This record gives sequence, C-alpha cells and structure tokens, in this order.
Amino acid sequence: MAHRIEVALRRQYRDATGSRLTVRARDNLQMQVDKIRTVDVYTIDVDLPTYALETLAQALADPIIQDWAIDQPLARRFDWLVEVGFRPGVTDNVGRTATEAASLALGENLPQGAKIYTSRQYAIRGELIRSEVELIANRLLGNPLINRFAVINRQSFDQERGVPVTVPKVTDDAEPKTETIDLEISNKELKQLSRERTLALSLTELEAIRDYYRDEQTKQLRQERGLPDQPTDVELEVLAQTWSEHCKHKIFNAAISYYDENDKCEQINSLFKTYIEKTTALVRARAGSADYCQSVFVDNAGVWKFDDDYSLVFKVETHNSPSALDPYGGALTGIVGVNRDPLGTGQGARLFCNTDVFCLADPNYQDEIPPRLLHPRQVLEGVREGVEHGGNKSGIPTVNGSLVFDKRFLGKPLVFCGTGGIMPAQINGKPSYFKQARPSDRVVMIGGRIGKDGIHGATFSSEELHEGSPATAVQIGDPITQKRMSDFLLRARDEGLYSCLTDNGAGGLSSSIGEMAETPGGVRIDLAQAPLKYSGLMPWEIFVSEAQERMSAAVPPENLERFVTMARQMGVEATDLGEFTAGPNLEVYYGERLVALMDMDFLHGGVPQMQLEARFRPVDPAPVEMAQPDDLQVALEGLLSHLDICSKEYWVRQYDHEVQGGSVVKPLCGADDDGPSDAAVVRPVLDSMRAVAVAHGICPRYADVDAFHMAACAADEAMRNLIAVGADPNRVVALDNFCWPDPVQADGNPDGRQKLAQLVRANRGLSEICVAYNMPLVSGKDSMKNDYAIGKTKISIPPTLLVSAIGQLDDASQAVTMDVKNVGDLVYIVGTTDADDLGASHYLLQSKATGGQVPQVREPEQVINTYRWLHRAIKSRLVASCHDVSDGGLGVALAETAFAGALGLVVDLRKVKACGRRERDDFVLFSESPCRFVVTVSTAMAPAFEILMGDAATQVGMVTADTRLA
Repeated sequence: MAHRIEVALRRQYRDATGSRLTVRARDNLQMQVDKIRTVDVYTIDVDLPTYALETLAQALADPIIQDWAIDQPLARRFDWLVEVGFRPGVTDNVGRTATEAASLALGENLPQGAKIYTSRQYAIRGELIRSEVELIANRLLGNPLINRFAVINRQSFDQERGVPVTVPKVTDDAEPKTETIDLEISNKELKQLSRERTLALSLTELEAIRDYYRDEQTKQLRQERGLPDQPTDVELEVLAQTWSEHCKHKIFNAAISYYDENDKCEQINSLFKTYIEKTTALVRARAGSADYCQSVFVDNAGVWKFDDDYSLVFKVETHNSPSALDPYGGALTGIVGVNRDPLGTGQGARLFCNTDVFCLADPNYQDEIPPRLLHPRQVLEGVREGVEHGGNKSGIPTVNGSLVFDKRFLGKPLVFCGTGGIMPAQINGKPSYFKQARPSDRVVMIGGRIGKDGIHGATFSSEELHEGSPATAVQIGDPITQKRMSDFLLRARDEGLYSCLTDNGAGGLSSSIGEMAETPGGVRIDLAQAPLKYSGLMPWEIFVSEAQERMSAAVPPENLERFVTMARQMGVEATDLGEFTAGPNLEVYYGERLVALMDMDFLHGGVPQMQLEARFRPVDPAPVEMAQPDDLQVALEGLLSHLDICSKEYWVRQYDHEVQGGSVVKPLCGADDDGPSDAAVVRPVLDSMRAVAVAHGICPRYADVDAFHMAACAADEAMRNLIAVGADPNRVVALDNFCWPDPVQADGNPDGRQKLAQLVRANRGLSEICVAYNMPLVSGKDSMKNDYAIGKTKISIPPTLLVSAIGQLDDASQAVTMDVKNVGDLVYIVGTTDADDLGASHYLLQSKATGGQVPQVREPEQVINTYRWLHRAIKSRLVASCHDVSDGGLGVALAETAFAGALGLVVDLRKVKACGRRERDDFVLFSESPCRFVVTVSTAMAPAFEILMGDAATQVGMVTADTRLA
C-alpha cells in the first residue's frame, strides 16, 4: 500500500510560488486567476507504519511555517486543483533526495526498491472552465513532455476526498532484446527509417553504413561472432549518434564550394581546419616560446597556462533544442552538462565560475504561438531558473552573461552555458592536461543512473524542431548528485586512481567510451552491468541514453578496488562495465550476448564528407534616410528601455556570484550596484591576487547585413570587455560558439547556400580579428539546424556567433569598473566613431529605419595597439572608470557610466573624434562603431593619460554632481 504525505505553508504565510504563478497566469495567459496556493506531495510506494510516516513527515516539513498531513488532503478553498508530477521514468531529483532523507530520518534504509515520488498541487481560485485550467497546467505549471497532470474540480475533489494515490512507476518489464535492422531497402525507405528512429542520417550516410555491412570481411567476422549480416539496433544507434551533426560537426568539416559576389569559386576543405584550427596555429607559432596554450581541440575543453602552478580550463556549450521543448530542464542540463566538460578535461579541473547567454524572442510577444512552441516569457523564466538552479546548487558562481532578443528566436531559443575550471599544472608528476586510456584499464561509469531521459539527444539536436521531435530527448539534471561526483573525482584525481576521464554527454556511454577507446584501440563492455533507474530499457537505450550526472573513467585494474570504495564512501555510484583493449573493435555485450561489434576506424572515420555549395549575395545597404529627432533625450530613453539594453538586475540578482569567495568585479557594480559590468573578474586561487577576467561578444543582428563584420565585431567586443576591466590583451584566449540556421540547400530550405556563405564569411571575420589580436581559439562548439518547421510555418534564427574570451590580471586590485567615481574627473572617448555605422543598429531598429553600413572593425592591427596602451594606463592606475561602447552607441555608454556612479556628465559631441555624417548628432551619439571606450580620468592623472594614449583618446567632457547627462 502506498501513502501520501502532503506539506503546505500555513494559511497566514504568503505563498511566494503561488503568487508568482498567479501573476504569470494573468499576464502571460490572460486568465482570470484570483489566487494560487501550492501543496507539496510525497508519494511513498511502500507500506510504512504510522510512526514511521509521522517521523518522515516531520523531516519533510518546516515546523515553524508548514503543516503536514498523511493520507489526508491539505488543499483548501479552491475552484480547481491541478497536481503535477513527473512522467514515469523521468528523473525526480527531489524524490531521490527525499528517499535518502527517509533513510536518515528512520535510521534504516527503506525496503529494497522502495522510492518516494514527488508532485505538487496547485489550488486555483477563479472563474475558469476545464479547458482554461488545462491550458494553465500545460503552459505554466508543467511541460507535457516530462510531466503528468491531474485536473480536478472542487466537487470531484470532495467526492474523492482528495487526489487518489498513484505511483508513477515504469511498468515496462520487457526482456531486454536487440533488433536487426534491414538496410537492404529502397532509398525512400532508408530516409523513412532515419526519420522514424530519429537517426538524423542522410541518404549518403545510410548508404555508407549499408556498404560497410556488405563488405565480405565484415560479414565473415560477424558470422564468426554470431551476429547477423545486417546491423543490430545497438550498432545503428551508435553510428547515428557518433555521426550526428551535434557530435561530428559535419557541416564545419564539409568540403565547400564557395562562390563570392562575382561568382568566383573557392574550394574550402573544412571550415574548422581552414579558419579555426589554422588561426590558433598561426597565433601559437607567432608566440614561439611565449605560447601559453597547452591543450586545444583535443579534449572536452581548452587548457592554457594561468601561472607556473596552475592551468585554466574553459568551455561553452549550447543547449538549444531541449530548451525549446523544456526550458527549465534544457537549461539545467545545459549548465550541469558544461560543468562536466572542464571536470572531464585532462585529469580534471575544479570549477570556479559559470556564464550564460540567452537569445530569445520578445517576452511580451502577443501573436499566436505556433504548435509545440512555448511562449517566450515561459522560455525566459524557464532557462533562467534552470541555469540558476544548476549553478547555485552546485556551488559555482554565475559571473557573466547577457540576454539578446529577436523575434526569430521564437523558433528555437539559444541557450549558451559556460564553465571555467582550474587545475594544478602538474598532477603526480605529469602535466595535468594529459590523459590516455590504456589497454586493460577498466571502464568505470560514475554518477547518476541510466533512464529513458536523454535518448536521441544528440540526433534530435542535429535537426530542426518538427512535429516528430522526441520527448525522450529532454533530460533532467541533478546538480546535487553531480556535486558529489565532482568532489569524489577530484579526490581520486589527486590520488592518481584513473588514467583518463571524460563526460557522458551527447550519446551517453556510446560517446564517452567510444571516444576514450580511440587511443588504446578498442573496448569491451557489458551493458547488463550498467545501473538503471528502472527495468525495461533495451540495450541500445542503455548505450545511448544521455541521462545526466555521469562520467566515464579508465581505471587501472590495480586501482579499481580503491576507486570504487572511495566512491561508495562519498555517496557516489561507480560501476565496472568492462575493459579497454588494443582493438580494433568496439564490442558491446548484454550479459553473455554480443549485441554490437564495430570497427573503431569505421565508427569514427567512416562518415562521408559532406559536399556543399555556398553562394554569397551581398546586401547593399542604402544610406540612412530619416529626420533627426527633435529631442535626443527621448531617443536615448527609448534605447535605454530596449530589451537588449535595459537593466537585467532582476535576472542577475537570482544568481549566486559570491559563492567560493573569489568574485572581484561582479555582474553589477557602481554606487548602488546597478551598473552593468563589462566583464567579471574572479580570483580562482584565493591565496593569490592573480585573477581571471571573463567576457563575451555577441551581435547577431549585424549578420542581416554581413556575417563577416558580425563575427569581427563579436570578437572585438569580447576583447574590448576584457580590456575595460583591466585584463592583459597579451594573455587572452577565445572560444567560438556558432549557432546557425540550416545552411544546407534542400527542399524547404531554398536559401541554404546563402546561409552557408554567411557561415563562411563569419569564420573569416572571426579568424581575421583573432590573428590580428593574437587571440588563440582554444575551444568551441557549433550548433546547426536551428530552425522550426511544422506545417507551412518555418522560423529560422538569425546567424549567431558568441565569442567568449578569458583574460588575466597580474593583480586583481588593479581592476577597474565602468561607473564614474569623482566629480571633476575628465571624460575621454578612446577610439573613432564612424557616424555611418548604423546598419542593423538598435537606433535604426527603434526608429523603424533601414540602411546604413554595418559596424566594422577597421585596421585591427592598430586597434590592438590602442588596447595595449589603454591596458598600460589602467595598470598604471591612471584610469578611474572604463566602459566599452556597444549596443546603443555612445549615448547608452555615457548614460550607463553616469547613472552607475550616481553622478552626471557634461559632454560636447563636437569634440568626439568622428567621421562619416558627423553633422548628425543622433548618428554620432547612436552609431555602434566598435573599438571604443568611455573613460574617466582624474585631473591629476590626465596629463600622463594623454601622453600615453596620444591621438587614440579625446577629452570630451567632465563628471558633474547633478546626476544629469548633458
């Protein structure tokens, strides 16, 4: 017999969750909801005596502010009651924690297999009909992809005396089996097979797989090992995830015929090799013995030198597709997933900061929402909450980020999550970035258990969002389990208990083990040994599930007992699944039965190279034709209220940026801590003043004119933000994250060649700036197919590049912030304003005008010299404040500088160094030319500052006491 324990706030206390949902129901869904109160429900699927249930209830409730009841309802005074729980098989983090708490409270473990499942009741008051309540449930209270709902009116509730007890167990106890997949079918049937199984494989790739199984040598080996001639479902699924766009980056590695505006053709063999990898190689070669990069493009994250004792690690990932279906779960697994990248880099890094960047549609969106999409406000709140919970509960500060809004992100939001780590330069006498699995090492899975959540995550993320996108692709993260695992792994690292470690990310075990096995040559594992959340999973599901909080390690046999024992002592599950071999095959068993046998070379190198065509058709913007506004103050106020530019304090305050105690420059700064910092400054080693600066650049709207300049401006903005807080421009590394609409020409995607041309030009723009600035690219990620296509509706995101940059400060006390400090300080503009740089600017967007040239980085070799001079001025403590000029131009930068310091500015626009149509005050004020800063300097330091900066800085005004910008 199962029991229910209900816990609720006492009536005299305000229900903050219920109040928030009441407002959202009214504002977002236009529902006449008077009040919502919540009740937490714990369903125990074992018959416990009354005393035990009472003990457990007392442990689950706060005796000061909450009441509890056993097998009795607590909900009162409502018209409708909605109970929301997880679907069977979906990870229930609170339920798992409650199960552990029950054992502690009772002083003994619950019976074998017993669990506690959680749900929440929403007692709703208001004149609503059932269909309206169901809409509130599906759009606001849960997500039908992962949640189950019970909607009960007051009369039914009274008749039933509450909500019937239900236990959401997975009931599929089918015998695990494998299928043989027939590939000797027509091309049409092959395409249908790929679609139905969410393989995301092209016809060419399916034909290559079919040819592999037709090979006589392959056939003979399979017959000898008792396997059919055709692939098993395990093998086909492994190939699909390994060859997915998400994992294999097929578009970035394609052979591209690029036709420029004059139809001149250039052959590009791999964008990655030509622009990303080559850029870093050029920068490193130029540095010679001063090269500080240690490991790039070969691991989960890039590694470079911090000082003689430590190395830095950083990675930024995207989690767009799952966040479109479940914003909270998608973003939560995005942040905890990227946490595992630095943790699984080299011998393992300790994590010291998180970042996030969200690209979303307008949260005030008023039009009809297309099928399967969520309202942008729900997406915004969900992704923020997901990253907040993942970071805060993991004890990692979120120190940097931004929000970008464009109506095209309605089709698929972009969710960028980044994590920085630090590790000793040497561990047990070896460079910490070196790792290598060896033959005879044991294959050990660590962390969470495997379930159906996350199946087909890699392949699902490799195609557009459509009506058949699978619910199982959504994962639910558990930061508490992951924190235990990371603490354990760092201790095991220091004892030298493993030789290689990596993340179970996209593709789960198939990806992590398959990648680790490349070095020794092969691997042999038994999936029957894998710990599961519940029975009924097929072998292929076990192998490719991306259920969260898992890592894989190569553990030398002599260390296995110590490794597993330590894991158990620290509350972490570690399971021996098999061993690495000298190859040449991936061998997967389920018990005694061989279910997959695949040549490692074919698995990793057999995917055919894509052959693509790109055709660039430039946008020829006309000059901007618009009347100058009568009141520039009104125009500036409009820009300051734009969603991209307005204060993000509401979101920032919900992240913990102080945990670990290393934060120096916070996300908000100034007299009242409401000014937007250009970059974060963090001390990852607390007994040292050496610091890390973290920033980014992103300006997707510029790609509407030219993706080359979009990429160049994003890279410059990332560097510029670091310079603004005092980072050394000679010690900056960057990471690139490309998120693109489908760039492959096909039926339903008629502009694929132009999108691919934009991708080519973006790579060139990024490379040009990084080479000029000596800024190596140490890691990155690309996400293609960011489109929505259901029925006749297709929505493609704007081509988007996020450039994340990490710099260093010798002394954190030398860092500066963007807020003015003292009355009488002089105001300088560093850099030149081109009044024609208005293309795709926020000013034109606000004015509903068109035309203008897109902002451009001109003479980057000279620009980086200016940055070096400004860094020298900051390091010499000549600068009181420094703020980069970006969205909204000088007008916004000056206003932010002033209000952050709670002082005023008087500025003479005639003194601004400018070119183009400088006679237009509005153009000078709102041009978004890059490479510029607003700097304030005390009168005492001004002569030295002017000598150092020369013509690069122009004095244009003064700080005043009257809190006005004039």
